[in-house]
Amino acid sequence: METKPQVPDDGLPDQTVWERVAAMDEFKDLMAAKARFIVPATLFFVIYYFALPVLVGFARPLMETAVLGPVNIAYLFALSQFFMAWILAWLYVRAAGRFDAQAKRILERLRAAGELPEGK
Repeated sequence: METKPQVPDDGLPDQTVWERVAAMDEFKDLMAAKARFIVPATLFFVIYYFALPVLVGFARPLMETAVLGPVNIAYLFALSQFFMAWILAWLYVRAAGRFDAQAKRILERLRAAGELPEGK
């Protein structure tokens, strides 16, 4: 018994629609823009996050340097990681707005070409 693949309302199999979208220059630009933000941001986050335990282990005298009474550089560095995460999240929200605008333009172009129904 042979089963037929499910076909959406537009009459095109999902894979065909996806292949068309993936081949679009606008979509490739969107993926490249995301990679240009996400890869460096992730690398920065990982390096910054692991810098604290590495510095505490290998530069202990520096990290024990008192700054404000009993507060040393290690405590300030640990506290700065919270701010760094919030700043990265804020930057991503700003970038995601641009990504969403690009995606919306792609969807509008597909709808205008009749390749995507209005509800999708």
